[in-house]
Amino acid sequence: MACDEPAALSGIFTRQNSSSTNSLDFEPNADYRFVESLEERYKCTYCHLVLHNPHQTGCGHRFCQQCILSLRELNAVPTCPVDKETIKMHEVFKDNCCKREVLNLHVFCKNFPDCNSKVILGRYQEHLQQCLFESMQCTNDGCQDEILRKDLKEHSTQHCKFREERCQYCNTNVVLINIKNHERNDCPDYPVPCLQNCSQIILKKEIEKHNAVCPEAEVDCPYKQYGCHVKVKRGKLAEHENSALREHMLQILDKNSRLEEQISDLYKSLECKEIKIQQLADAIKKCEKEFRQYTQLFGNNSNLMVSTQALASHLDKSARLESQVKQLIQMANQQQSKLDLQPLFDTIENMKQKIALMETYDQRLVVLEDQSSKHDLQINIHKAQLNKNEERFKLLEGTCYNGKLIWKITDYKMKKKEAVEGRVLSIASQPFYTSRCGYRLCARAYLNGDGSGKGTHISLYFVVMRGEFDSLLLWPFKQKVTLMLLDQSGKKNHIVEVFRADPNSSSFKRPDGEMNIASGCPRFVPHAVLENTKNTYIRDDTLFLKVVVDLTDLEEL
Repeated sequence: MACDEPAALSGIFTRQNSSSTNSLDFEPNADYRFVESLEERYKCTYCHLVLHNPHQTGCGHRFCQQCILSLRELNAVPTCPVDKETIKMHEVFKDNCCKREVLNLHVFCKNFPDCNSKVILGRYQEHLQQCLFESMQCTNDGCQDEILRKDLKEHSTQHCKFREERCQYCNTNVVLINIKNHERNDCPDYPVPCLQNCSQIILKKEIEKHNAVCPEAEVDCPYKQYGCHVKVKRGKLAEHENSALREHMLQILDKNSRLEEQISDLYKSLECKEIKIQQLADAIKKCEKEFRQYTQLFGNNSNLMVSTQALASHLDKSARLESQVKQLIQMANQQQSKLDLQPLFDTIENMKQKIALMETYDQRLVVLEDQSSKHDLQINIHKAQLNKNEERFKLLEGTCYNGKLIWKITDYKMKKKEAVEGRVLSIASQPFYTSRCGYRLCARAYLNGDGSGKGTHISLYFVVMRGEFDSLLLWPFKQKVTLMLLDQSGKKNHIVEVFRADPNSSSFKRPDGEMNIASGCPRFVPHAVLENTKNTYIRDDTLFLKVVVDLTDLEEL
């Protein structure tokens, strides 16, 4: 009986069945480094590698499952390479006992010596999925870098050029390598210089609004309709109006003279039309007189036909004349309405008054503008000093100098939701000090967890910050640090974690930047414990965290 597929081999075997090995496996044909030398009984007779899914033949030798199939495919009558006996496929069975022993052999991690873990062969792949020294591709879209797992978070959030950063102007998340292009082309809140080269910096979305008032924008002279075609900067417009006042008045007078000439021509045209209307009216009267004479002359029946024709001719002539008279009267009315020049005279008079007013107040406005500029400068100086003082007072008011920090976190639900949605992953406390001239420190909390605690715990870290007296202090920082979640019931059922600063860690060296890499507890307290209504760690949506630095053997300056 022959067996053509792996499933057939497995189906033949019924002995030594064990469910404990179902979840254990390893990759075949890999170079494993065993803690103890691999015994011959655990090597495949065909490939001489560690047995994978071992099967035993009737002659007592063990093969990998794939090797048995390879022998079957290469030879119509497969033979054992050790004793040259024919391998009868119906005698081949799956050796689960040997498989269990192989899967429990201990091997070194392939990342040795960086990783000194020793795991059983069956858990080797599982270990690699968690090994901090395993190389893996960056998770940011577009990044092809291979990074050690332990450095992946730092790379993806701090060094990767494909990481998302928040635009400092519009708060939109943008891939880092595209952020400059976003700011220049897409960001509506990006500050840009005025297109008219004025000194102001404005938001891109307000450029059109600014152009309407920009003092450097070129505009037409208000007297363009009177003949001044000068273009001048808006800030220099008043100066131009004052300097060209005489020219503007002459242009207005010239236009008025031309208007008066047009009015005179219109009056003459109107007189001509009135004369023509009078002539037409006289012609109508003459026609009426002739009509009466014809009526008297042709009153008898014999001349009725002739008189009727003459009458019709005169009626047609009369109708045409009447129509022409109506048209002339309508044209005369239109010309009369065009000659209504009172609005023009009113405009000229208002213009003269405005010019006189501008001349009177010009000097006074210059003085007032100078005074206003001085006042604005003083106000801006005072505002800047007040803002600076207010920030300093707030910082001094909440600063501790005894190595202890009690951090009150309000609006817990809202801040945790922001962390879950990825908008604000972490929050930092105000700085505190070990003494007036001591180390400058703070705490950092991830309300939705960080690293191994992400999504299940609150992560709490201790941060060494750059201080004013660092050059006088001893480095690295070596003190014991206690992290606490305070119980608000008064029973003092606090959650406490204690660690001593590792002098070899970069987290506790003298800071080169604003602060060092945070160090602490990624699994500080589970959400299930913190948010349990039976506990009293949260009240009124507020929790309290405490950080205590052991000041023993720490001499003050």
